[in-house]
Amino acid sequence: MPQLRIVISGAGGRMGRALIKAISESESLVLVGALEYSGSSFLGEDAGAMSGLTPNGVTVESDAAPTLNGADVVVDFSTPSASVRLAETLAGAGIAHVIGTTGFSNEDNAAIAAAARRTPIMKSGNMSLGVNLLAALTRRVAATLDDSFDIEIVEMHHNKKVDAPSGTALLLGEAAAQGRGRHLDECSERGRDGVTGARKPGAIGFASLRGGSVVGEHMVIFAGQAERIELVHKAEDRMIFARGALTAARWLKGREPGLYSMADVLGLGDF
Repeated sequence: MPQLRIVISGAGGRMGRALIKAISESESLVLVGALEYSGSSFLGEDAGAMSGLTPNGVTVESDAAPTLNGADVVVDFSTPSASVRLAETLAGAGIAHVIGTTGFSNEDNAAIAAAARRTPIMKSGNMSLGVNLLAALTRRVAATLDDSFDIEIVEMHHNKKVDAPSGTALLLGEAAAQGRGRHLDECSERGRDGVTGARKPGAIGFASLRGGSVVGEHMVIFAGQAERIELVHKAEDRMIFARGALTAARWLKGREPGLYSMADVLGLGDF
């Protein structure tokens, strides 16, 4: 069976290096390109050595075009603007795109959806099996309980994370909103300060904590009268996200153009 040829975008980041390590541990995958932004201190380095491995002969580049020759899938943990540009490039080349980047605007999401009409794209705020099962459970619980149960989502990450709420928290918020038959934009409350008044019925609240080296912790709270349900996921190693993203890359190769999610990859869409 031929190896799946993968390019990593955002190769010098925490997730990029975890992905390079995970690829090196698999006989069915091969790294054929590593991308970073123009001006990155990692440009010109060997991707293996940069990731704490033996050199693998793949040089970190800023120009996507040369690295895409022969690639099957690009796995992308970069920045919103870089991911949107890359989605357009890959759509033109017909190359599958796994997007783990977070912090997208509505306009960014629309651009990615447009690119997905020409090539398969799998986009998720979190790539772990556990988190995506948590999202499916959140959707089911939200559909089962009425608005007498308030929904709050609490997340904590390391002190270097730049976006809030996290992509995973938004993934969980979207699942809760879907369960209630709503759009998250219509009922989201992003933090509270000062005299805010009573909580709005049906709102989905978010709280973001940052500190230390926390990989990622998420809690979905359904708070009713005299009872509370809490669904929790704690990530202890970034490799769970890397392995999930590579599972998605394997699944995505050969798919028809379209915008897919990890729920599709894991068969959780009808849960």
